[in-house]
Amino acid sequence: MKLSLQMTTAFALVFALGCLGVAVSGFLSLGELTDATQRADSKGFAWFWTFLGGIGLAVAAISVWMVRRDDRAGGGKAG
Repeated sequence: MKLSLQMTTAFALVFALGCLGVAVSGFLSLGELTDATQRADSKGFAWFWTFLGGIGLAVAAISVWMVRRDDRAGGGKAG
């Protein structure tokens, strides 16, 4: 299955937003925890999802860069 760069960008952005949403939820729930072990585990969980969201944003940014580079090089669709 081939994905176009535009679809790759869209999927990467959806993935990044989902991951960052989970991360924000994890960070916001830290105030409710009183046990130090649970708090540390939750913080690690939130940072992991932040990392995954960053990867999604990086893939989206690289895809946008590749699309723009291809369009400037004349690789776009002939009109």
